[in-house]
Amino acid sequence: MHPDLEKLMVLQRHDVELKRLSDEMAALPKMIAEYEAKAKAAEAQKAGVVEAIAKEEMVRRRQESDIKDQQSKIAKVRKQLDMATTTAQVAAFEHEIAFAQAEIGKLEDAELESMERSEMLAAKNMAADEAAVLAEKVLERERAQAAEMIARAKSTLELVQHERTIVRAEIGEDALTLYDRIAKAKGTAVSEGVDQKCSACQMLLRPQRWNDLRDRDNHETMMTCESCGRLLYYDPARDAPQKKAVRSESIAASIVRSL
Repeated sequence: MHPDLEKLMVLQRHDVELKRLSDEMAALPKMIAEYEAKAKAAEAQKAGVVEAIAKEEMVRRRQESDIKDQQSKIAKVRKQLDMATTTAQVAAFEHEIAFAQAEIGKLEDAELESMERSEMLAAKNMAADEAAVLAEKVLERERAQAAEMIARAKSTLELVQHERTIVRAEIGEDALTLYDRIAKAKGTAVSEGVDQKCSACQMLLRPQRWNDLRDRDNHETMMTCESCGRLLYYDPARDAPQKKAVRSESIAASIVRSL
């Protein structure tokens, strides 16, 4: 394997880790914004219920006032009824009293319905209050966790960037230029050849090219995938008997462990 290619593989691992850390830090503010939106929505729902309760209270006060007005009207008409001198006057006053009593009945029924609505709104208000408190607690917790994660990611990112700078300084200019050009266009520049395929684009390699890639004595050139243009490498360990897989640690974790 070309010596620069080995370093480019290490460089790509650093670049992938840097992107992961950057994406993680970029995602956290968006996540917090979602929790903030949920907290605001819970507060808005609570405010809506409180407003509805206040409106029902206003409706009942108006209904109570209207009932008193009708009762006063009945009392006034009864006095007039006592002084009536003709059958027509008596009938008119009795009709007016009956109409007022019917209005009072309607108002009392409406008042009862309003009280029932208020009871339901009171239950909703309790639930909305609990939801708002919970949403605020979750928001504060996520904010604290996000702040810790960002601080940790920034610290790790600095370490990875330092290691990346060191590796780039050890790579030949031509190889580094080629790597940067491919990485800019494809996202990644180095791909492992596995089962006669480029693991990045999954396109088959020609038999001769595959044999050349696996040639352990080939240290002079760096091969590229004829389909996607990425630099290819082959891991000779794949020719050895397979051992039980061991979970590998991230670039960031290995850097921190080595300090």
